[in-house]
Amino acid sequence: MQRRQWLRAAALLGLAATGFERTALAQAATVEVWKDPNCGCCHLWVEHLQAQGFKVQVRDVGNTAARKRLGMPEKLGSCHTATVGGYVIEGHVPAADIRRLLKERPVALGLSVPGMPIGSPGMDGPEYQGRKDAYDVLLVQKDGSTRSFQRYPGQGRMAQQGGLRRVSEGAAAALPWVEAEVRRIDKAARKVTLKHGEIKNLDMPPMSMVFQVKDPAQLDALQVGQKVRFQAVQENGAYWVVKIEAVAM
Repeated sequence: MQRRQWLRAAALLGLAATGFERTALAQAATVEVWKDPNCGCCHLWVEHLQAQGFKVQVRDVGNTAARKRLGMPEKLGSCHTATVGGYVIEGHVPAADIRRLLKERPVALGLSVPGMPIGSPGMDGPEYQGRKDAYDVLLVQKDGSTRSFQRYPGQGRMAQQGGLRRVSEGAAAALPWVEAEVRRIDKAARKVTLKHGEIKNLDMPPMSMVFQVKDPAQLDALQVGQKVRFQAVQENGAYWVVKIEAVAM
């Protein structure tokens, strides 16, 4: 009986130590985040980190300049960029993977989740009804090369359909038009932040989202606060505006 009680106490002590280690790793590191002030999913990702014990300092100035300065390749980009413990964190990386990175301390630039895969932290609200796209957290080397650091399998209808939706130029005419309001324009990064309605072809509910733009010349005709309609697709984990135009008032 005494041996059984001792083993149980040891197991509980081990669990407590593990929990303390996770908390200590998070509290010891402050995450500095660069994001668009109108990006809702970025804000939710910050809340995810805070809920996991991380201290977070937010800079609402966009992330394009920070990403370039920190050396994260544009092809691995997302809607926010962060630094923690000497590493660069790009996109919706789960807190558990950041803790593992800080514990193992590999020689690398940092971690990236390119695009904005649904089901990742910050892109996992109730409006998605449990949908999860498959994605990889990538360990990024200083030369830009990558390998999978952690794999997250997909669930739901998108996963059954292969995860990504690609649309040819010829099929673009069949895409639904979605009404939106322009919240931010970043011509240098070829991005626009839109507060939009439901995007049925992407199974995306109404929200504010940062989109990349196929034809950056279309941004020249836009203004912040303008009412627009647009068509969008998902390619390689990122969301792209194919066409966008002003709505006549």
